[in-house]
Amino acid sequence: MSAPTIDAMTRARAAAARESWAEAYGLLRAQDAHPSRALTGDDLTTLADAAWWSGRVDESVAARLRAHAAYVAGGDHRGAGLASWWLSYEYAALGRPAAASGWLHRAHHHLDDEPPCPEQCFLAWTDAETAAARGDRAAALAAARRMTALAVRSGSPDLLALSRQAEASVLLADGRRPEALALLDETMRAVTAGELSGMVTGRLYGLVLTRCMEAADLGRAVEWTNAAMEWCAPPWTGRPADPGAPPLPVSAPSGENPFRGVCRAHRVQVLDLLGAWALAEAEARQACREVPVDCLGSAAAAYYVAGDVQRRQGRLAEAAVSYAHAHDLGRIPQPGLALLRLAQGRAEAAVAGVDLALACLGDPRHDVLGRARLLAARSEVALAVHDLPGAAGAAAELELLAGDVPLLRATAGTARGAVALAEARPEPALRLLRRALAGWLELRVPYEAARVRMLLAAAGRAVGDEAAARAELTAARAVFERLGAVPDARRAAAAGGRRTPAARSG
Repeated sequence: MSAPTIDAMTRARAAAARESWAEAYGLLRAQDAHPSRALTGDDLTTLADAAWWSGRVDESVAARLRAHAAYVAGGDHRGAGLASWWLSYEYAALGRPAAASGWLHRAHHHLDDEPPCPEQCFLAWTDAETAAARGDRAAALAAARRMTALAVRSGSPDLLALSRQAEASVLLADGRRPEALALLDETMRAVTAGELSGMVTGRLYGLVLTRCMEAADLGRAVEWTNAAMEWCAPPWTGRPADPGAPPLPVSAPSGENPFRGVCRAHRVQVLDLLGAWALAEAEARQACREVPVDCLGSAAAAYYVAGDVQRRQGRLAEAAVSYAHAHDLGRIPQPGLALLRLAQGRAEAAVAGVDLALACLGDPRHDVLGRARLLAARSEVALAVHDLPGAAGAAAELELLAGDVPLLRATAGTARGAVALAEARPEPALRLLRRALAGWLELRVPYEAARVRMLLAAAGRAVGDEAAARAELTAARAVFERLGAVPDARRAAAAGGRRTPAARSG
């Protein structure tokens, strides 16, 4: 190559090293446009990364395919194996499972006979996820720990952080919560300290926030969601080339971090629980505009939360549309859709929907919050159709699932209290519901706390304590009105003898 070409390549590689991806993309594309200036496998890998960060997913895949071919031509099995693994990952995200499977087999072809090497970490990661999906937690843990051993041997902070997350995921599914959370804490220490590459930082924010919500760990979800949004905030800056170098301005043509939509979708779930419903709905719309085409599951999650907000505010037609969007993007919109059916007066459809969702759910320890929400809804809709044994059974299973997790304990206490009240046992109901209310208040989850107050009012009246019942109704109504939960506010007002505004049309 000529001196100007060498200089351009040097600048492109330096830009990539400090993660100034728009600059790297422009320089590498310019070089790639000249047939006489062939890019190496490593340069094509960098072009693939730069294209992805710049929002050009199709170009990223095309460049990585060329990188694989270049590595094969050069006899570089490790490079070819890593390119194959990334192609498998990307094709899976794009909804092409056959292509993903083929490239995963290709990665094994390149790497299985190699001596221990960092690239094998990714195969071990996939092995761990595959074993976990089929319920073989022993094999999953062995694969995750094999990944950790390879990561330690490599000395790569990125690989070590990824391996800790992988092991934590398996431990959570195995019910070993303290060990898992300790690993996640150490993973996020490295993330928030800025010790990792941008790609791994973004992936870990998405993975760890998912694990926190699945494990019903609201405290960690709040803390790390805030950190994720701060990392994504514009103007996003690339990683310095060395610890003493200043950060440089970024990245994609839009000036946005492509992980922002994914992180925002996680924030939407937290905002929903904390009662910031107007902001949650606005953020859900923004997340759906921001997520890359290979992360559409995040858009589905955002649509689902928007549907929940709209349903609780009495905007039933809008909620139905949001749930339909979530379904179109691959998410089963339950239990929200079942509760929508209940609000529409279609109780039998609500029962059928939540029962089907429970039957389709995989290992309950993989997503305990998801199962807990389904069980809570199952108990609620069973009470609506006067199926006391069904409601009690769901509440009992929820109690077993809850363990010592505060969010799950409050959920279980609410369900069990509602069942006791329906069974005309107001005094046990009061005990259960007071503990549940204390839990929701400590977690700062206002809507669920207000719903418990409604039950406490009914239980108080059942034991003749009218003053306590009216106090609970007043407190509940104030929360519902602040949240815009018009149907609930109307019920609280009716129970307390006051009128409330009409629901918004939708």
